[in-house]
Amino acid sequence: MSRLQGKIAVITGGNSGIGFATAKEYLAEGAKVIITGRKQQALDEAKEALQGKVLTVLSDTGNMKDIGQLKGKIESLAPKIDILFVNAGIGKFAPIDQVDEAHYDELFNINVKGAYFTIQQLLPLFNDSGSIILNASINAHIGMAGSSVYSATKGALITMARTLSAELLDRRIRVNVISPGPVTTPILGKIVPQEQVSQLREGIIAKVPLGRFGNPEEIAKVAVFFGSDDSSFVLGAELIADGGMATL
Repeated sequence: MSRLQGKIAVITGGNSGIGFATAKEYLAEGAKVIITGRKQQALDEAKEALQGKVLTVLSDTGNMKDIGQLKGKIESLAPKIDILFVNAGIGKFAPIDQVDEAHYDELFNINVKGAYFTIQQLLPLFNDSGSIILNASINAHIGMAGSSVYSATKGALITMARTLSAELLDRRIRVNVISPGPVTTPILGKIVPQEQVSQLREGIIAKVPLGRFGNPEEIAKVAVFFGSDDSSFVLGAELIADGGMATL
């Protein structure tokens, strides 16, 4: 297929999980793809897994110095871009009485501040009628205990999609957001100790009407839709892909 033929896409955090799956789908749809990541080894491994077809940029979304250099690095690879998938983010969870300032600042610095200034830096490179896609979460809707800070960062992204769509109307740059439900990525092992992952997974599955976790490829297909002309009349929108967890 070639829904993204001739388009140039940047995917932050594209070396693993949903970002990697999206890079693979974008390549299959004909796009030229640039992925960013904060570890060179992870970028190299992703590039090898994608048969060398992606370009890579070492950049940490939680580091404003790196973000300030991102435009120049991307521009050296592609003078103009059509799609930006703001996918890089982290998930850390704790009840409010255990949240400290470092926990709060890390989540907001990466998930919100990093996302916002990444968009700001790369806007000058955008072709008109381009597409910006933000990766949020159903945690912004479901009120899960222990996720107060993480959920707030994802809610901020949903609002950002609407306000930036209004702000960028003159350039016809569409900003939309994907809110995944539980997806099989390495994040579960970072929420609880490894020996508790199976128990956590079973508990989550019990709340999903479809009875399973999603896979990164399913979210990547939504990102293809938002990146392609198929969504040319869609802006400021949120698409929830969660197996019915937040909607049924």
